[in-house]
Amino acid sequence: MNFNELGIQAIQEENYEKAAELFTKAIEENPDEVIGYINFGNLLASMNENERAERFFQKAITLDEHAATAYYSLANLYFEVDRFEEAAKLYEKAISNEIEGPDAYFMLGKSFEKIGQTKLSLPYFQRAYEIEPHDLQIKLSYAIALASFEMFVEAEPILKEILEVYPENADAHYNLGVLYAVSTTNTEAALHHLKEAYTIQPSYDQARYVYDMISLRN
Repeated sequence: MNFNELGIQAIQEENYEKAAELFTKAIEENPDEVIGYINFGNLLASMNENERAERFFQKAITLDEHAATAYYSLANLYFEVDRFEEAAKLYEKAISNEIEGPDAYFMLGKSFEKIGQTKLSLPYFQRAYEIEPHDLQIKLSYAIALASFEMFVEAEPILKEILEVYPENADAHYNLGVLYAVSTTNTEAALHHLKEAYTIQPSYDQARYVYDMISLRN
């Protein structure tokens, strides 16, 4: 095993001081390789040492402008401190440099969602869903985005799929209830799912509010 692999093993063992020593050795041994900087940056980010982590990710990008994982890790750092516009640009960089998996697409969608650009988020949630159709958060975000654009026919089966696997998911119940309320005459189904949402999660005030509004109308 090399120093980077040993460092990752140390993280898994929750020996963060040893991990830091090993990543330092990896960088000293190969100062022009980006992986040591990325690994050390991720370690620092997990310890909330954001400023130091940022410098390591930026160093990795300076060494290799195509380092997709460096862009992705720096984007995550910015997302966590509400720098959503900067995060979005970096997730785009990660994607353009062919990062693997659904996460960058999903997080780019979340970044657009956070800055009120829901229309821009939809294709990225869709792509994440195409890559990983069984991930709960991806499915839920995609379904909610579809529903927000009144694509109810597409959103309904995804929300139902979620509830088949996760029957106690309050968000899926709430969004399915709202979907039935605004796109069908099936008031009974709407009320059922809204009630399920605030029964599962008693603090779900929005579900209770919409339930009460529909009840008063009927």
